[in-house]
Amino acid sequence: RCQRWVENCRRADLEDKTPDQLNKHYRLCAKHFETSMICRSSPYRTVLRDNAVPTIFDLTSHLNNPHSRHRKRIKELSEEEIRTLKQQKIDEAFERKQATQELNENNEQNTISEEGGEEQEEKAIPLTLEERENKDYLKSLFEILILMGKQNIPLDGHNVDELPEGIFTSDNFQALLEYRINGGDEVLRKRFEMTAVNLEYCSKTQQKQMLEICENCVREETLREVRDSHFFSIVTDEVVDIAGEEHLPVLVRFVDDSHNLREEFIGFLPYEADPEILAVKFHATITEKWGLNMEYCRGQAYIVSSGFASKMKVVATRLLERYPQAVYTLCSSCALNVWLAKSVPVVGVSIALGTIEEVCCLFNQSPQLLVELDNTISALFQDNDEKGNELKKICRSQWTGRHDTFEVLVDLLQALVMCLDAVSSDLSVRWSNFIVGRAFVLSSALTDFDFIVTVVIMKNVLSFTRAFGKNLQGQTSDVFFAAGSLTAVLHSLNEVMENIEVYHEFWFEEATNLATKLDVQIRLPGKFRRAQQGNFDPDMTSENYYKEILSVPTVEHIMQELKDIFSEQHLKALKCLSLVPSVMGQLKFNTSEEHHADMFKNDLPNPDTLSAELHCWRIKWKHRGKDIELPATIYEALHLPDIKFFPNVYALLKVLCLLPLMKVENEKYGIGRKRLKAYLKNTLTGQRSSNLALLNINFDIKHDLDLMVDTYIKLYP
Repeated sequence: RCQRWVENCRRADLEDKTPDQLNKHYRLCAKHFETSMICRSSPYRTVLRDNAVPTIFDLTSHLNNPHSRHRKRIKELSEEEIRTLKQQKIDEAFERKQATQELNENNEQNTISEEGGEEQEEKAIPLTLEERENKDYLKSLFEILILMGKQNIPLDGHNVDELPEGIFTSDNFQALLEYRINGGDEVLRKRFEMTAVNLEYCSKTQQKQMLEICENCVREETLREVRDSHFFSIVTDEVVDIAGEEHLPVLVRFVDDSHNLREEFIGFLPYEADPEILAVKFHATITEKWGLNMEYCRGQAYIVSSGFASKMKVVATRLLERYPQAVYTLCSSCALNVWLAKSVPVVGVSIALGTIEEVCCLFNQSPQLLVELDNTISALFQDNDEKGNELKKICRSQWTGRHDTFEVLVDLLQALVMCLDAVSSDLSVRWSNFIVGRAFVLSSALTDFDFIVTVVIMKNVLSFTRAFGKNLQGQTSDVFFAAGSLTAVLHSLNEVMENIEVYHEFWFEEATNLATKLDVQIRLPGKFRRAQQGNFDPDMTSENYYKEILSVPTVEHIMQELKDIFSEQHLKALKCLSLVPSVMGQLKFNTSEEHHADMFKNDLPNPDTLSAELHCWRIKWKHRGKDIELPATIYEALHLPDIKFFPNVYALLKVLCLLPLMKVENEKYGIGRKRLKAYLKNTLTGQRSSNLALLNINFDIKHDLDLMVDTYIKLYP
């Protein structure tokens, strides 16, 4: 490509330059390229497409322009002149010293006329030696920061509080900088050879400034692809602690140029306690700081920890008010029942969920504890080996994220309590003090009647949504038919609500039986009794108390949440999944997607021909060859060789797979969330950095050091 550029520019004197030299020392004005070859979506620079070649040249206008006579004239060189020129260049290369050669090549930089009429303007102003050294120095610093981000090396080394007074030790950044100097980096050595060894080479402020530029440049690579794709969805994960401050991880979904649905991590947003302020800042960050147009947002989903659900719902509501097509949905990576449980506004449910996570975490930390639990399960399920083996297998997985989490817990509760009791009362040195202490605390929490009745009631209430939620995380056809079963689920829950006294009586009896098996006293919560302070109502039984405080609000909340998250607009979008050929086949090709596709009318390239195109799409698959299988997913449909002949269908499928409810079919394009979890798991809370996290999670994204240096010099001259 470099050779074609040189030929089109008629620069015979550059023909012997290598591609690296041309790329490093020469520039070409954007006005010599067709507009179709240029992508201006990046605020940092003008980006050329990969196959861009300069084609626009006016080689005669300078003849009639008296003001351009001082500029270089274009000269057609003969073959003899070209050979002579090449030989001169070769001779000069041998005679020059290395340092002088680099300086001269830089000083010979040329730039193409901004007026676009001439082939070459006066030479660009060369960089001074000091400016060159400064750019090389900054490039070295950026290289160290990028290395630290990719390898997850925290900026700080030793804790200052741990060091004796008067002792200076380098942080990790300075240690790597010194290592590079010792390794022969002349630029850094010249910079710091006269600096005292107990001084910082690069201040914390400068490190922060440079890290922000690294983060923005790396993020911009992903955001540029998102803008090229136009449509996207926003997904947030659970609130996390970054160096003592709560942050909200933000991921973006989009379909790239290769028709692959991707889910990429793009940064952290500082969490705000006030939901209205959070909604404003959330919108401002996405639109102003990250430059995404929310008019193209087609979905939003929020995975939340217990207690945060109501606040994130306010954010979703505010965005929906401004952008009605940003459909509020469930996220494919979170089971419906887990999501519903975390959103229940009952303190007891939040406490129970926290206890379950702590129990799972403790057993996962110690393989020895898991063996002890296996032995306990074997003893309890001697008469039912199949059930016992199934529970053992479940214990070695992340069972707190399953659709049937509460059912598993009720089955495991007795084994968990017996195992924890045995560990906490073991007087040998088999267990560490930490494990013994945690076992005692968690055993007490599991044998609290408030916990027992909470998990039993949650198990029974969520049993009505379990199959529905499981289908939502299944194949495309499962999702399509699940959307049609929502009415039946709501009808069942409504029946429960109308007969809550009868249902609660059965649930409470199950809870008391389990408590009796565990030798737990059945009584009202201590905090409730203390709050009464002698004004205790004798008619207030445990059964009535838990009906009013737990069963009724839980059923009401779950019904309302299902209605909110499966809005009419969301259900219409899911009905369009009948576009997927396998779903179409199950419906005997008797589908009517055009009635549900109205909401996406403005997203289609040719909405007037939609009906005719859908008819052709159905005929294509109805009369396919016997050996041709029907594509079962949106991913398969998007990768069909002839999908471009159905532009409206293609556009609809792209928008549909952006719904956060739809799972990322190809796992390698959904690793952003896994890398985020890995970073949080492997990094201590105090050593986490939102800037370094982005570099670590997106370690495979290309980065432009020259762009980072130029941006830094521009922002901090």
